[in-house]
This record gives sequence, structure tokens and C-alpha cells, in this order.
Amino acid sequence: MNRRRPDGVDPVARSRARRRALQAVYAWQMSGTGAREVIAQFAHEQAKEPADLAYFEDLVRGVDEHRKDLDAALAPFLDRDIEQVDAIERAVLRLAAYELRHRPDVPYRVVINEAIEIAKRFGAEHGHTYVNGVLDHAAADWRSVEVGAGR
Repeated sequence: MNRRRPDGVDPVARSRARRRALQAVYAWQMSGTGAREVIAQFAHEQAKEPADLAYFEDLVRGVDEHRKDLDAALAPFLDRDIEQVDAIERAVLRLAAYELRHRPDVPYRVVINEAIEIAKRFGAEHGHTYVNGVLDHAAADWRSVEVGAGR
């Protein structure tokens, strides 16, 4: 069965790419390892469970390259400094912020839903509610036209 949408995107492979990107961003947050090294470490998983490798690499490189700008953009929507946010939720927020700000081809609802699901799977018990609240406010600001059209 072909899961690809008319635009060629395989949503299952893209979801896997996001989960893998979360693990990679979490790893470099904790170790200080650069994006290139983390991407290489995670490449071996491609053979076991195929993901959208190009999307995975774009997410990890994008968060690495734009981290300071993403953190500054998220700051107005956080109730504490970004470094005080749980490491999993911080990685989820950075990934989703990158998608919301740099991947206009991905609908904001998809970004938020995927972030919530990843936070539920890997984060603290109620971390997904924090992620949801932050991203709802961020999307309303950063993608106001798209959010307004959806309401």
C-alpha cells in the first residue's frame, strides 16, 4: 500500500524522521556534539526503520544552525528560560519552532500535532500540555494568516 500523498511525502516516514530528529537534538543538547556527528550516529538506524532521511537531516541541521534565533523566538511564549525547560520538551519545542518558522510547506496543525505526539511518547507525563500551549501561541503569532484561515 502506497502511503505517499500526492505531493510525494510519506507521512509515516516523516513522522519517523521527526522522532529520530528529537533523539538527535536531545543527544547534542546533552553531549554538546555537533549536528554532523549526531546525524552520522543516527544514520545507521535508517536500515532498520526507514525514515525521511532528507527531512531528518534538515531538521537537525536547521535546529543546530538556528538555535539562538529559535530560542529567542520561543522566549515570549515560555514561562521560564529555555534552558530551564525539560530537555525533551526543549528539543521538541526547538524542532517544532524550526518547522513553524522555516518549513512553511508543513501545515502548522501537523507541526503541533506531531510535536504533541512526540512529547507524549518521550517526555514527562504532562510535558505535552506545556508543548501544546507554547506552540499554540507561537503558531498564532508566527503563522497568523494560516491560523486565522483555519478558525
